[in-house]
Amino acid sequence: MEVRIFIAAKWRHVNQKSNLKSVLKTAKINSSKIESTYRKSILKNKVRIVTEEIPHVKSLSLGLWIETGSRYESIENNGISHFIEHMVFKGTKKRGAKEIAQSIESVGGYLNAFTSKEHTCYYARVLDEHLELAADVLSDIILSPTFPDKEFEKEKKVILEELKQAEDDPDDIIHDYFEKAVFKSHPLSNPVIGSRDSITSINRKNLIEYKNVHYKANKIVIAAAGKIKHDKVVSMIETYLGNLSSDNNQCNSEVINNIEGASSTLQKYFKPIQQAHICLGTIGCSVKDPKKYALQILNTLLGDGMSSRLFQNIREKYGFAYSVFSFNNMMSDTGSMGVYIGTDSEHIDKCIELVWKELNFLKKKGISRKELNRAKAQLKGSLMLGLENIPNRMIRLATSEIYFGELIPIDNIITNVENVNIDDVQELAEALYNENLFSTIIFHPNGKN
Repeated sequence: MEVRIFIAAKWRHVNQKSNLKSVLKTAKINSSKIESTYRKSILKNKVRIVTEEIPHVKSLSLGLWIETGSRYESIENNGISHFIEHMVFKGTKKRGAKEIAQSIESVGGYLNAFTSKEHTCYYARVLDEHLELAADVLSDIILSPTFPDKEFEKEKKVILEELKQAEDDPDDIIHDYFEKAVFKSHPLSNPVIGSRDSITSINRKNLIEYKNVHYKANKIVIAAAGKIKHDKVVSMIETYLGNLSSDNNQCNSEVINNIEGASSTLQKYFKPIQQAHICLGTIGCSVKDPKKYALQILNTLLGDGMSSRLFQNIREKYGFAYSVFSFNNMMSDTGSMGVYIGTDSEHIDKCIELVWKELNFLKKKGISRKELNRAKAQLKGSLMLGLENIPNRMIRLATSEIYFGELIPIDNIITNVENVNIDDVQELAEALYNENLFSTIIFHPNGKN
């Protein structure tokens, strides 16, 4: 599962049926009071707690975030963060697997988790009266999982089936192939789920050792949004996690740096599928890069939604694809950006040609003032619409704390979007849209060229 990180990151799947008029209207909403209830505390053991009280709702979203993911793994243990995410739900010292599942669902709530390249998140959505239950369950599964042998072997099979399912979903799995091409030998190139070889080789002892190293107090962020009181959340978390040890050593710090520069590559794969899939792109911006706002403008104009250039050209004008969009993924120190297309094998070359036609047009001709203003309004509207969702607010609290150490005010983000000018967009397009820097991945249907 993947999440959005405030205005900074647009993830793989774009809603191409969004109502632009509604978005433009929403962008005019006054945001001055949205973050007035934000508070932050740090426990003695360095667990960070960030909250946003929203008094008019009846529910809350509570997330326990750990700063570990696939980028901290080796080729040999690739997928272990995701494996642990699965296994903590299989039993703790005081709850069995069924009890964990029933604990939150029995009060009408929702319990789940996801792993990304840089984070693992366990979260619950419940009515405000069940805050302590959510805190208890989330703390329990990360503090005292038993990793039972029987469940370990069973879950390994489940994850291998999940991997097969991912391979059967070419429009999704192609992004893993793309990131492998872009990030080369860096751990960021490894898929979150791992490989068949790495998953098969992981044993129960590996899980315990990895968890003991990475599930430390100073790597944990607790984020809560909804009908909550900050002091109450802090008191509960201190009760449950206050004794968790902290570790100031930066585990696997060597994998964070030394990302190779972008280069050109073309990789073709023949698969038992009906449609061809194309993913092309390069290294983009990090979540801390000031250029990210200009890149988001570019991404919006290029392939975000039905009004975008690629959608209007490849789908509407030529009818070559049902799905076509651009993406912009940002991480702590780097990112990736590019274009995805699902098309008939006969139209592969033409679609790639049309993509480069648009990229080169943006490089040489730039954008108009009208396009710039429309993209800004669309970005602001998307951001504001996301704030109407309680889990989105929780996610924003956590990721902002992890990347910046504070919640970036909405008004600051909007100001940065507004400050992007035509020259900023053009300079970035000229720097990034270079065929010598792009990797291209093509999935061909079997037996077709």
